[in-house]
Amino acid sequence: MKTVFEKIAEMPLAAVLRGVSPEEVVGVCEELEGAGFRFVEVTTNSPDWQDSLRRIRQKFGARLVLAGGTVLTVQQAEQAAEAGAEVLISPNFDPDVVRRTKELGLVSAPGCFTPSECFDALKAGADILKIFPAEVLGLPFIKGMKAVLPKETRLCPTGGVTPGNLADFLRLGVFALGMGSALYAPGKERAAIRASAEKFVSAYRQRPH
Repeated sequence: MKTVFEKIAEMPLAAVLRGVSPEEVVGVCEELEGAGFRFVEVTTNSPDWQDSLRRIRQKFGARLVLAGGTVLTVQQAEQAAEAGAEVLISPNFDPDVVRRTKELGLVSAPGCFTPSECFDALKAGADILKIFPAEVLGLPFIKGMKAVLPKETRLCPTGGVTPGNLADFLRLGVFALGMGSALYAPGKERAAIRASAEKFVSAYRQRPH
């Protein structure tokens, strides 16, 4: 059986569904999966987010790597785990959330904005460092951090990733990339979500190797 990391590495694009409702989440994920996505995140500031996580897990099983996003507290970490999430993602670094995530046997991906946060998160047990917001920090920051972090560190820049700059991030050796509003927003038609998703997947597959 493949590990979560192996599954993500095969198609390292995370679809951040912020504001998605349980009623639409399965349809949205059908479009994402059809376009080639395999990694989906439902944020805790979405309506009835635990219900959405459960519906995705029930419909797609192991076909999609499922993440709980914007996990800010230990309680939310526990709720996301109970709803079927395999990965817990935060916009910030909270050592208590990281430790509880690992106690639950899940993949921890806290948000980091400074070198100190990156190293502290790794020390606390983080598996993936969400570099956020990536459009503020930029490629030079990521390049600089790659030079000083342990070689095996997995980075996931999130925020401001587009089909046009996706290859630039990947060229730096990042583990994965997260994309939100460029891919999904509440009220966006399914056909438009599919078209956006296909652009990201196409850009990934056509990247220089």
